[in-house]
Amino acid sequence: MKVVASISPLADFARQVGGDKVEVTLLLPAGASPHTYEPTPKTVQEISKARIFIKIGAGLEFWADKLVAAAARGVTTVTCSEGIDLIKGEEHGHDHTFSGVDPHIWLDPTLCVKIIKKIEEAFSKADPANFSYYKKNALEYTAKLEALDREISQEVRTFRTKEYITFHSAWNYFSKRYGLRVAGVIEEGPGKEPTARHIGEILRLIRGLKTRVVFAEPQSSTRIAEAVAKEAGAQVLILDDLGGQKGRETYLDLMRYNLSVMEKAMK
Repeated sequence: MKVVASISPLADFARQVGGDKVEVTLLLPAGASPHTYEPTPKTVQEISKARIFIKIGAGLEFWADKLVAAAARGVTTVTCSEGIDLIKGEEHGHDHTFSGVDPHIWLDPTLCVKIIKKIEEAFSKADPANFSYYKKNALEYTAKLEALDREISQEVRTFRTKEYITFHSAWNYFSKRYGLRVAGVIEEGPGKEPTARHIGEILRLIRGLKTRVVFAEPQSSTRIAEAVAKEAGAQVLILDDLGGQKGRETYLDLMRYNLSVMEKAMK
């Protein structure tokens, strides 16, 4: 069964549940940002061949709906954010999102359990002959997500500081789950250069934190983060919200990588 996923964590989830019964294509290339992604004619082609298209929704893949409509009527879309209590952009002082809500739900492993259930149900409906296979895979992978959640919880309890500065507003669900707080965000909106006034505010925040660290990300230029860090006497470390790159191909590897980076800064 041909499955297309918008971002790397969803492609991994599809492979975990579908095993050898599915062929998964990832739309967003590693290192690209979903907020600024521009689909190609090949993207439409990939979706048109698919039986199932898996996306986060909540405005993340703002380019996807027209594509699915253009591709084919026979594609089943799984919208992973449906039925999940979403964080509003305004709750964090600035709206970084296209739809007024924060789409980065996959950075909370407990919400990923709900995503796995949705994928399992969609696969079983499309391919009922393999219903028990998908169910078994989903249960096994859910146990791994639950173990990951316990692992992160235990580690975060040892952190000396619970506040941090990020490049873009991706870490609100993660922070909410583990009792952390994003003290400030460098990028005021996707792909938007921060104003001098905003940078001044970020510098003030960094100087007030116990840990002088700015978290940048591999999907964006580190130039601004490095300039801010230099000014504040802070170091730049890389947090990755999307993965798909070497050593971070699977979701579990990605989250363990992020945890190890946070430990360096916050323990």
